[in-house]
Order: sequence, then structure tokens, then C-alpha cells
Amino acid sequence: MRNIFLPILFIFFFSYSTYAKKSPVDYVNPYMGNISHLLKPTYPTVHLPNGMLRIYPQRGDHTESYIHGLPIIVVNHRENCCFNLSAFQGYESQLSPVIRTDYDNEQIMPYYYKSDIDNQQIKAEFTPTYRAAIYRLTYTQNKLGYLILNSGNGEMEIEGNSIKGYQNTWGNTRVYIYLETDIIPSKSGILKDKKLNTAQTKTSGDNSCAVFCFDGQTQINARYGISFISIEQAKKNLQNEIPDFNFDKTKNNGRKIWNEALGKIEVKGGTENDKTVFYTSLYRCYERPVNISEDGYYYCASDRKVHKDDGHAYYTDDWLWDTYRATHPLRILIDADVENDILVSFIRAAELSEKQWFPTFPAITGDSRRMNCNHGVATIADAWEKGLRNFDLKKAYEYTRKGIEEKTLAPWSSGDAGWLDRFYKENGYIPALAPGEKETVPEVNGFEKRQPIPVTLGTAYDQWCLSRIAAALNKKDESEYYLKCSYNYRNVFNPQTSFFHPKDKNGNFIEPFDYRFSGGIGARDYYAENNGWTYRWDVQHNIGDLVNLMGGAEKFSENLDQTFSEWLGRNKYEFYAQLPDQTGNVGQFSMANEPSLHIPYLYNYAGKPWKTQKRIRDLVHQWFRNDVMGVPGDEDGGGLSSFVVFSMMGFYPVTPGSPSYNIGSPFFNEIKIKLSNGKTFRIIGKYCSEENKYIQSAKLNGKAWEKPWFSHDDIKNGGKLEFIMGDKRNTEWGSDMNNVPPSALPYPKN
Repeated sequence: MRNIFLPILFIFFFSYSTYAKKSPVDYVNPYMGNISHLLKPTYPTVHLPNGMLRIYPQRGDHTESYIHGLPIIVVNHRENCCFNLSAFQGYESQLSPVIRTDYDNEQIMPYYYKSDIDNQQIKAEFTPTYRAAIYRLTYTQNKLGYLILNSGNGEMEIEGNSIKGYQNTWGNTRVYIYLETDIIPSKSGILKDKKLNTAQTKTSGDNSCAVFCFDGQTQINARYGISFISIEQAKKNLQNEIPDFNFDKTKNNGRKIWNEALGKIEVKGGTENDKTVFYTSLYRCYERPVNISEDGYYYCASDRKVHKDDGHAYYTDDWLWDTYRATHPLRILIDADVENDILVSFIRAAELSEKQWFPTFPAITGDSRRMNCNHGVATIADAWEKGLRNFDLKKAYEYTRKGIEEKTLAPWSSGDAGWLDRFYKENGYIPALAPGEKETVPEVNGFEKRQPIPVTLGTAYDQWCLSRIAAALNKKDESEYYLKCSYNYRNVFNPQTSFFHPKDKNGNFIEPFDYRFSGGIGARDYYAENNGWTYRWDVQHNIGDLVNLMGGAEKFSENLDQTFSEWLGRNKYEFYAQLPDQTGNVGQFSMANEPSLHIPYLYNYAGKPWKTQKRIRDLVHQWFRNDVMGVPGDEDGGGLSSFVVFSMMGFYPVTPGSPSYNIGSPFFNEIKIKLSNGKTFRIIGKYCSEENKYIQSAKLNGKAWEKPWFSHDDIKNGGKLEFIMGDKRNTEWGSDMNNVPPSALPYPKN
């Protein structure tokens, strides 16, 4: 018997030892969500946390059989790539600006990319630093090897074993590159009209290509630096970050950096798939914004000049409409210094712009003013309420106020305030057009429309955030004014239906009306990307008042239940043809779009937190999975992923701007969060499992805890939140309506 079991025990302990050594980055699956349900997928991005230099394979979608050269840099998230490197082995007559090849044996990790290309003749490997990267190219055939660097639209110049140049991109922004190989090419030249001119060393214009040829070499290392300042700075970035051609050293350092970043949250217990979903989601939260400071300087698209960063790294490329909800609050917990520098960056971007409006969708190429409302104000209010102080609150208030008061509230517009804005100030809501009524307001986007309900509700929330900031600055009158404005959502609440219902300019509800389908494509005539069922709950700052408007906790809870069970109303083909953003459906609830993310937590405000616990567990397991379709909608650089990270830890910031967190259901037996101040906040889920999702009892810092929420002050200096979990709902825990999460102050009397 002993001889039989000893090998078995050896195998068991060897397997356990191997499993125990798994690092956080080993759980990351960059392919998760690379096939979208309808709209944009995720991309298998290779980069360092918040690094300026990001890449992913250049192909149409995850299933495409070919790649289009090798990537150099992604400038704006999922939209804009610059430069292209083609590795080729064959005949000179086959050269072209971008060589389309097959790929095989692809492997992608956050810090490493590998693929066999060109019918497996070349093995390409890539690893980045923050502003530089290195390719290791192994040629396997007895043919000439080529490297083709394409600037797309710019200028290229060859000097010995180096290529330098730039590419023009959006907003008159230039991306500069300096590339060099570890071996001097046997010949080089400029490729034009598919002909190689070895007598020429410089070119400009579309598809400007520099070519290196290597004779008899089996492996070439090509390292390069990127800059938004100059070619000289690109070269400095390269020399600072990759001083030699040691590929493995660079790769190993990248792995270490990722483990340090992801290791700020340590989880124990749970399934292997849960850990993969968790750490992949956390990795996605580091994709944006990106730090574009270079040796203490940065290029700012607001004024198209280079500035000193004065010790605060300059960040950009952040879609605030998506990320203010949970990505920024997550960073406050684990990377407060970075979050502070991000806010300083946005304040600078506003200060350097012509009209000094706080950005909404800041990008390397400039603020693109997308979506609706001005939710960047929430990042300021939330940071200040949670103790961040190393930024200028007065300037932040002024620029966020200007963005709301002076810029039009019309979605997707950078125009000045006009008639719609005057109407909102006078009447407290954005008026809707009746069906068939012609648009006459010039600042309204022809496709995006007025979106009157989300703009009214979202602006009310933004103004609540302004009131919080004004109060912190002792601007009492302004704080009271904006607090009163924050109740403007009441002006479009229909008490007969308990929905937010668009009104015309005369104050009449639009009739007849269907809360599922009225409003055209994306319901934009009245809502935005989502229908009335989603925006029924879009009062993040004052859920308590919404409970009252709906007739009390019981009716509020019933309306939530109905949201998760209401039929689509049409077959899927017809529903998604009109509402392609509203995927990930559970009834009318959409797991795929950011305005829905707080909805599952709202049972906490009705004294039924066990329903939140069940719903959160179900939603994450239904829609976020370790596979190529494992993300239900547009991930948007942390927008959806931060919801997953928070929810799997067991809590969520329903109201950015309020220093409070709603409790859900932890997915792991233990979560250790290394807070920005060096303290540790531990969450214990005793008996936690897939079945044991219900909280039976809780303790916070050693004391019995009966509230379905806790404050930032409760955890900011570390501590321990302990749950006893079970498989049966406990309808008593957290049910006292005196213990519901906080909402805005009572409605002003005057």
C-alpha cells in the first residue's frame, strides 16, 4: 500500500506547490472579452500599468486569420495606432508598406507578446517599458531578413542602424520614434511604390517607410523609444528605460512591475476562474489613463505645447463618463498618489485650454467631449471627500463649474451654452421634442440628439457634486444653490408610472410613450444608449429620495424586481437593432452599460440587502467569464472591470462624491487590500463559496455590524470586515431602514 500511495502523494504535493507559486499576473487572461456581444470588444493589450506605450495585435477582430504587421503604439484607447513594423523574410520584390501575414502560436501576457508569423518563418517577441519597448525577431529560413518601419503619415530617416521620425495623428499631435537594432543592417533604404531605394535615407508623406535588410542573421533585436515631445526625447526615453538589448531582463522587470501592481489586492479561496476574472479585471483598470510625462515634461493637446510637470506626472486618455463610477474610486484606495496626479492633470488640461472647461473625455490628442453631462466633477468631489488634498480644489471647482455652466449641455458637443442651457436653468429640466418635431437648436448633434432624461438626471448629479465642493470651499450660497439644483430629477419624474419621463418645453409629458422603445436608435431622442428602464434608477446621489418618490421601500423593491424580470418586449434581433449598447440583459437590466452598474446594489436602500447579495453573485458569474466572450459590453478602459473588482471584493461605491460603500457579497474567503497609506484592509468571508453567498452576520473592526454599507473613514486606516456566509438568505441582517446607506440631504425648503 505504501508503494502505491507515495507516488500519488508526491504528485499531489508537487501540483499543490506549483499552484501555490502562481502570481497575480499569471491569472490575467488578456483574451477575455476579445469577442464582443455586439459592439467593441476588449483588446489583448500589452503594457505596463498606466504606461504610455501600449500595443495589441493589428487585426480586424479576434477571429481574423491575419495580422497586419507588428504594432508599435496605441495612441488613444482602442482607436488610434501609430507606426507599424513588418518583419519579413523573402525577396525584395515582395516588400510592401505593411505586410499582411498569418500568425500562429500566439501568446499574450500583460508584459509580453509572442507570435509566429509569415507561415512560421519568423518568431516575433515583444516586451515594453513605460515609454519604450523591444522586439526580438528570430528568422528561421535561409533567406534575407527585412524590417520595415512605416510612419503612416509623417517622416522617416535612416542613420546607420537607427531609424527616427514621427507620425501625425489627430489634433495636430505628433508621435515621435527612435528605433535601433543590435546589428548593423547589410543594406537599408526607403521603400516607395514597393521599390527599395538604397541611395535614399529620408522620406515623408503617406506610408513613409524605412527598410533594414539583414543577411545571414538568425536573430535581430530592435528596441525603440516613443515620445510626444521630440525625436531627441524618444531617444532619451529609450536609453533611460532599455539601456541595452537584453530582452529577457526587460521582460522579467515588466512581470515584476505587474505583480507589484496587481498584488495590491490579494485574494484567497474562491475558484480558479474567479481569480482569473478578478485579476484580469484589475489589469484592465490599469489600461487608462496613461502617464505621458517624459523627464519632467509633457505635451498637452489643450494648447499644443510642452510644459514642465512640476513633480506631478501628467495623465490623459480617460473616458470619464465610464470611469468616474468605480475606476477612480478604486484608484483612491490602492493608488491615491496616482489618482491625485490624474486630477492635477485634468485641472491642468482645463487651465491650458482656451475656455478652461474641465475635460470629459481627455485624450492624448485632446478632449473629445463625448457622451453626455460633465461627470469629471464627480472625480474631484469623491477624491476630496475621501481625503485627497494634494490638488488645487479652488481651480478644480472653477473649471468643473465652467464646464457645466458655460459649455452646452447638449451631448457630444463642445459648443457654448445656448437655448437648451437657459431652459434648464429656468425650468430645471431639458425639454424633449415631440415625435416628428424638427430640431432647431444648432448645438444638438444630429445623431446623438438631446438625450433629455440622462442629461437632466446626470446634470442634477453633477450639480450635487458641485455643491459638495462648494461646501468644502465655504461657498455657502453656491453650495445651497447647487444642492437645490441637484433635485431637478424630480421635474421629470412621472408619479403615475414611477419612471423618469421626457417632457416637452410646455411641461407636458410626451405621450404616448413606451419606456422600452420610444426614442429611436439607442433611445437617444429621450434617453442615451439605454432605455427608460435603466434611467429609472439614475439618481446616484439621492436614492433615498427615489425610494420616497416611488412610494416607499416595498414598492421600490418591487420595481427593482420588475426591472430584472421584465421581458425585452421584442425578439432579440429587433431589440438589439435599436438598442445595441443595452446587452448583457437580465430582464430590462443591462450588465453591459455603465449607467446600470449601481442598480443591483439598490436593494440595500429598501432594507433587502440579501437581494443585492444574490443578484451580484449571479450577474458576475453570468456575464464576466474566463473566455473570449467573457465581457458583456464595451469595457471602456476600466468602466465595467472596476465594477467586477469591487463586487468580487464585496462592496461598491454607489455614489462617487459620498465617502461610503455599499456591501454586496464577497467572492473569496479573504481579501487583503494594501491601501495607499500602507495600511491593510482585510475582508473575511468565512464559509464563502459559490453556494454560500448570503451574509449571515458581520463584524467591522471587531464590532457587530448590521448596516449594508460602511464609510471610507471606517477603513481608511486599515481594519477588518468579517462576514459569516451561508447558503440561505438572512432577511434580518441589514434590513433596518434606519441603517440604509446615506443619500443627499433632505429637499431644501426654499
